[in-house]
Amino acid sequence: MRISLIITTYNWKEALQLSLESILRQEVLPCEVIVADDGSTEDTGRLIKAMAEKSSIPIIHSWQRNKGFRLARSRNKAIARAQGDYIILIDGDILLEKYFVHDHHQFAHPGFFVQGTRVLLDENLSRRVVRSGQLDASFCSQGVGNRKNCIRSEILAKIFSLKSRRLSGVKTCNFAFWREDAVRVNGFNEDFVGWGREDSEFTVRLMNIGIRRQNVKFNALAYHLYHPISDRRHLPENDQILKETCRQKLNWCENGLQQHLSLVENR
Repeated sequence: MRISLIITTYNWKEALQLSLESILRQEVLPCEVIVADDGSTEDTGRLIKAMAEKSSIPIIHSWQRNKGFRLARSRNKAIARAQGDYIILIDGDILLEKYFVHDHHQFAHPGFFVQGTRVLLDENLSRRVVRSGQLDASFCSQGVGNRKNCIRSEILAKIFSLKSRRLSGVKTCNFAFWREDAVRVNGFNEDFVGWGREDSEFTVRLMNIGIRRQNVKFNALAYHLYHPISDRRHLPENDQILKETCRQKLNWCENGLQQHLSLVENR
């Protein structure tokens, strides 16, 4: 099974560098890393190029112009370029424990998408991590939220990683799915502009074609650096799109992945 790891970013190259370094230290490497860049300035591109030159796996920079928060489009462009059968999504402020990809591989089963957890690092701890370049956080560390998510245990993972049909708690900062399933629902809905709900709406459409949710607990550990809350001015409109998808039981969005697949195929 070939795994493509897609990491989103926007103008925080210091966090992106730490995230990429944590990927390259994985016990099981993905077949490629695609940076889904929502319009960062040139310094981010230089960082990605420098890291790609020393990496044993491809690191691909998928960039689009900065026209505001367009995460759905950025992810679709990256998915269209992905060579893997299976896709793991993380954010560019997420640092990975060394068995992260290995654990996702273990939980990858046809007919399911995977929802992982995250450890929240507070502002002071996040600042120290970025400054030092070292992730020094454990269950007992000051500044750690969601402490139980620091624990990696095969036994606990088998007990608590339950299947579910619930939508609540979907967060695509640690999320995985089969690429062919994303193609079946036309990927993320690019009608979403601004922060919020594009991940939930994508998940609803996956569920509407019969894909079930597999939660992963105590495996696939991810550490989330603190950042200020995103601008949520578009949330009412995005909530309405999600509501309509749920009400109509939609499994396809018109403004989605297909347009980018066509561009990649025609290169």
